[in-house]
Amino acid sequence: MADLHKNNKVDYESIAESEQFKHFMKEKRRFTVPMTVFFLIFYFLLPICTSYTTFLNTPAFGDISWVWIFAVAQFVMTWVLCTIYVRKANSFDEKVEAIIHDQIKKGGKA
Repeated sequence: MADLHKNNKVDYESIAESEQFKHFMKEKRRFTVPMTVFFLIFYFLLPICTSYTTFLNTPAFGDISWVWIFAVAQFVMTWVLCTIYVRKANSFDEKVEAIIHDQIKKGGKA
């Protein structure tokens, strides 16, 4: 379907004004904004907590303190969020192709 819009004239302005596209953008924002906020809070929490508090310096398991667990969790969080985003982005791509296909079927009128 990716080659579908190469051979057809697509009116991207009418797509942007269509309800189908507006609904898609709303759905995309509902996903990306909370994920971004979560990432930024989780990411900046480590330097803030280590700079202004000492509770992460307490031992969790033997000589391993909570700060090490939090730091490793940031790597895990990054990989998990990337995996979630890639899967969701694939569904976004499919929806965009469907919107373009529908617009072409309508003859360029959204």
